[in-house]
Amino acid sequence: MLEVRDLSTRFTTRAGTVHAVDEVSFEIRAGETLGLVGESGCGKSVTALSILRLVPEPAGRIVAGRIMFDGENLLDLSREEMRRVRGGRIGMIFQDPMTSLNPVHTVGDQIAESSRIHLGHGPRAARRRAVELLSAVGIPRAADRADDYPHQFSGGMRQRVMIAIALACDPLLLLADEPTTALDVTIQAQILELIRSLSSERGMAVMLITHDLGIAAGMCDRINVMYGGRIVETGPVETMFDRPKMPYTWGLMDSIPGLTVESGADLRVIEGMPPDLVDPVAQCRFVPRCRHARDICADREPQLSARAEPQHLARCWATEADGWLA
Repeated sequence: MLEVRDLSTRFTTRAGTVHAVDEVSFEIRAGETLGLVGESGCGKSVTALSILRLVPEPAGRIVAGRIMFDGENLLDLSREEMRRVRGGRIGMIFQDPMTSLNPVHTVGDQIAESSRIHLGHGPRAARRRAVELLSAVGIPRAADRADDYPHQFSGGMRQRVMIAIALACDPLLLLADEPTTALDVTIQAQILELIRSLSSERGMAVMLITHDLGIAAGMCDRINVMYGGRIVETGPVETMFDRPKMPYTWGLMDSIPGLTVESGADLRVIEGMPPDLVDPVAQCRFVPRCRHARDICADREPQLSARAEPQHLARCWATEADGWLA
């Protein structure tokens, strides 16, 4: 469905050139849910924006790579051709529905716009489609609520409207960027179950961007871990959680609070700060924070490679035999 190869996206700043996404490669199969996880600033959202060619120019630019979607390289398409792909064959749920929705248009009109542009629906057909989608994502009294404005909806309902817009044209691929940000736990569960059920019903591929490993474990078939603009580990969800291959991934999982935390106990954290991505040096980018770093880690950057499991790759010189899991 989607094959990204050696994608590099950079931003020009006063401090220098930021390598926000640096030679990233992955693929998503039809009907699969791929998780993209990591700390804030690691390049997850920029990866999604690069796929849709929404990187803000001229400060940002895609400098290398291929993005093959449904048999064609999106980087070779004209602006007009790319506009037909966005919202049509690829849908996206953005992080903040309040800033993503237009406050001066009704939610029904905003959903109908997609079907008018991409499916050629007339006003009545587009209106019917909007009401059907609002009902499908769980908005009660959909026909009446279609005439309401975004500020008249709760945060969870606005997120459902965003999902309705993203699904308006039955996309082959859905990019979901932190779709449950700022929602309470009950609403989070409802939104995630909605995405899961719609993906199953429609055979739609999903790329789920999240910093919450619990969500990734429950939703995804495979997981890509990003750090410093690169994918540092990738594999099936089962082996990623049972047998992580890199100290950074283990640190992420070790920092998840348990169901019970003893009074006065400190939460486990990964010491240090993420790397400066302005002209990064050729070494493992986790070196300054890794308690198990060796000389080779600072001299050369490792490549993504398999160990015992061919579908599970890690960008690390160490192995479990080195004792870092202890």
